[in-house]
Amino acid sequence: MNKRIIGLTGGIATGKTTVADYLAHTYHLPIFDADIYAREAVAPGSAILQAIATKYGEQILLDDGNLNRVKLGEIIFNQPTERSYIEGLIHPYVGDRLVTAIHHSSVNTLVLVVPLLFEAHMTNLVTEIWVVSCHPEQQLQRLMVRNHLTKSQAQARIDSQMSLTEKKKLANFILENTGNFDELCQQIDRIMQDSEKLL
Repeated sequence: MNKRIIGLTGGIATGKTTVADYLAHTYHLPIFDADIYAREAVAPGSAILQAIATKYGEQILLDDGNLNRVKLGEIIFNQPTERSYIEGLIHPYVGDRLVTAIHHSSVNTLVLVVPLLFEAHMTNLVTEIWVVSCHPEQQLQRLMVRNHLTKSQAQARIDSQMSLTEKKKLANFILENTGNFDELCQQIDRIMQDSEKLL
């Protein structure tokens, strides 16, 4: 049987982790998170982190050798060219790790959480696409609170991604995370039940 690979994506701070956690706990699906691999890509001592430090100087590193994410964010979220450079380093690594995870998984249904699924051109890795969405004002407020950002900092991060409107056009399933947790879970259950009928 061919694998069913759910590509879970959406905008920053729309609720992808909440959906992934529910799929893991309720449906016992394995979750492979691109963000974890992206952090792995820039671990101390990695070739990618060395390349970043060479380009931007030692200021891009913390005293313990880890990447200074705040400093990097200041660079890439305001300069598209620099963001493209960083993504060009990290996306291939993440893609390779996801492919390996798929091949090594013995289950028939699994979930890839890839915030930049479209932007990183990774849609070929999945068999269906779920987009988590919410109102723009909700997204901005959630991001400001979660990441302790100013309004302009949060908006810059949102603007660096493909718009939710465009992502929803490319989705097989859309989860509107505009209400409470139970309402979101009901949508997930509905998709799982409807899609199982088609398998």
